[in-house]
Amino acid sequence: MGIIIVRIFMLAAATGAGLAFGPSLGLHATTWWLGGAGFLFGVLAVLLEWQARHIPVDRIFWGSIGGIVGLGLGLGLGTAMGAISPDAGPLGRSLFGLLGAAVALAKRDELEDMSAKLFPKTVGRREAYKILDTSVIIDGRIVDLCEEGFLEGTLIVPQFVLRELQQIADSPDPLKRNRGKRGFDVLQRLQRIPGTTVRVEDQDFPHVREVDRKLIELGKSLGGKVVTNDYNLNKVAELSGVPVLNVNELAKALKPVVLPGEVVHVHVVKEGKESGQGVAYLDDGTMVVVDHGKRFIGQPVSATVTSVLQTTAGRMIFARLKDEEGLPR
Repeated sequence: MGIIIVRIFMLAAATGAGLAFGPSLGLHATTWWLGGAGFLFGVLAVLLEWQARHIPVDRIFWGSIGGIVGLGLGLGLGTAMGAISPDAGPLGRSLFGLLGAAVALAKRDELEDMSAKLFPKTVGRREAYKILDTSVIIDGRIVDLCEEGFLEGTLIVPQFVLRELQQIADSPDPLKRNRGKRGFDVLQRLQRIPGTTVRVEDQDFPHVREVDRKLIELGKSLGGKVVTNDYNLNKVAELSGVPVLNVNELAKALKPVVLPGEVVHVHVVKEGKESGQGVAYLDDGTMVVVDHGKRFIGQPVSATVTSVLQTTAGRMIFARLKDEEGLPR
């Protein structure tokens, strides 16, 4: 409520300043158009203030410092240029001011350590933002990560992601509709986890149509990390300089390492490609090809790992029935 009062006061002050500007122009009668111009400047100031709320304070700080340093250097250059051409002095000061601000903002990553010391709460909180995309919400595994404390910080759910989730939930396709409803259920579960903060972010990017691009722009704006299991979004975000947490990559990294010679206990579920082979799966979904396992389809077996093959589709394990160890292959 307080900020609204300040904005109203700012608009009124700008309008009054516009009206008071008349005598300076030699206009002694009331000139309402000057008041209207002042009001428009007030609206512009309110819009700039509203946009500034979404800019991290360290960026504002370094941009201001760069601008001040640039103006200081420009003062000397502008004086020298003014001696040559009187009209060139202000131009030199302005150019150096803009150049200083631009260089400071471009180098803000190199100033990150100093920013963390100057603004520990702001920078720390900004780094803790985790921006959720639609796919990772529907996936649901993020709930387990939060419950076990592996994902800390504020979870950001953008409004444009909620809209996409609503469109999926309203789809005539029953499968899509169930996925959309599952996504909303996952969000409700996240909100109920103690110590987990879920925040809906209203910031949007009307000039960007694709949701993936909006997520990347929001990641840049908030300085947070995008949480997804979408391979394409993962790659585009990395190319754009936005950190990504990929749930699928995490699951892949946590798969247990199985070495040749180890014994695995699996359930043979189907026939393999080669004669006599049986196919089973570990708990994490890794395929296990068991020699001479065809006759045990539907049964649990113990098998010794003979080799592990890493493919583009994942990892495959080849094993031999433990009861057949020592027999000729």
